[in-house]
Amino acid sequence: MKHPVDVHVGKRVRHRRWMVGMTQQQLAERVGIKFQQIQKYETGMNRVSASRLWDIADALEVPVSFFFEGLDQSQAPEVANESAPADILTDKEALELVRSYYAMPENQRRRLFELARVLSDAA
Repeated sequence: MKHPVDVHVGKRVRHRRWMVGMTQQQLAERVGIKFQQIQKYETGMNRVSASRLWDIADALEVPVSFFFEGLDQSQAPEVANESAPADILTDKEALELVRSYYAMPENQRRRLFELARVLSDAA
């Protein structure tokens, strides 16, 4: 049976890998393992050892703590906003939107953010 923490860490690995535009194969090569092992980590089928998580964090250029962020929230029941999935990191459209957002110049990002805020208040 998958442990919820292993599933959460795996989702965070997949999320970060996807955000930086890296394939499972590329991450596996940087860490020195087979891509099938990355697949197992990302689904929570296999636990990531501390040293391997350190290597993955280094390859993805994040602190190890990144993989545990939001852990309490991921185990809590879904809250008021029913239009958003319980785990936004699993929604490919949301991740694509975030990636596009951060690819924009900062001044355009701010303007888009304000527009989104106004539109969501009007809905």
